[in-house]
Amino acid sequence: MTDAPPQKRPGLVPGVLSVLLLLALWTAVAALAGDPRTMPSPLAVAGRVATLAASGELWLHAGATLGRVLASFAIAMAVGTALGLWMGRSRAADHWLNPSLVIALNVPALVVIVLAYVWIGLNEVAAVAAVALNKIPVTTVMLREGARALRPDLDDMAAAFRMGWRARLRHVVLPQLAPHIAAAARAGLSLIWKIVLVVEFLGRSNGVGFKIHLLFSSFDVAGVLAWALAFVAVMLLIDLALLRPCEARANRWRRDEA
Repeated sequence: MTDAPPQKRPGLVPGVLSVLLLLALWTAVAALAGDPRTMPSPLAVAGRVATLAASGELWLHAGATLGRVLASFAIAMAVGTALGLWMGRSRAADHWLNPSLVIALNVPALVVIVLAYVWIGLNEVAAVAAVALNKIPVTTVMLREGARALRPDLDDMAAAFRMGWRARLRHVVLPQLAPHIAAAARAGLSLIWKIVLVVEFLGRSNGVGFKIHLLFSSFDVAGVLAWALAFVAVMLLIDLALLRPCEARANRWRRDEA
């Protein structure tokens, strides 16, 4: 019995084609609407992006937003991973913390942002803390489920070889959790930057959300789309260049095992 030939990856062609189809649909809708103030064409939005990039305004405000995204992401992943691992490995911790986790998952993001600004102030600490607090419960749940799925036979092996907790964490636990961490990172980054925009919309004086707030006041739809799509492009680049390769590497052991 011969092995099945390996399947070829489709590459970037399907993704590029789907984006082109979306652009064609957008162009058709804009032409049918006939009002560039409420439905600008892709070319009009691209022109605004080019103008913002040439003036340097895009890099200034997108850089401020990206800094908040990365800071919140780092805090949320570190705290959420630690809590998820603890709750997944300790039944007592799960019993004690699960009610609070459920409450945190269901508190609206807007409420957390408003309370952070009221209690901490209209500053960077409040902005980053509000975003991180909204993401930590989601990361905790994902990593808790991953910790529950760890193979008990590998734990028995580590105990038989009398591995210390650091060695066990490095060689037994983290390699199995890597796919869950990668999935939480990809899902978390897309969620965090959207919450950052709300934080900036409500209480910051720079960033993409701040610019969208100003453009919303003047009903500048083309400007809103230009800022939003420009930062979407930044996040897409981060996903393609960093998160996807990390996720593929984290899941490589599954293909090897198969």
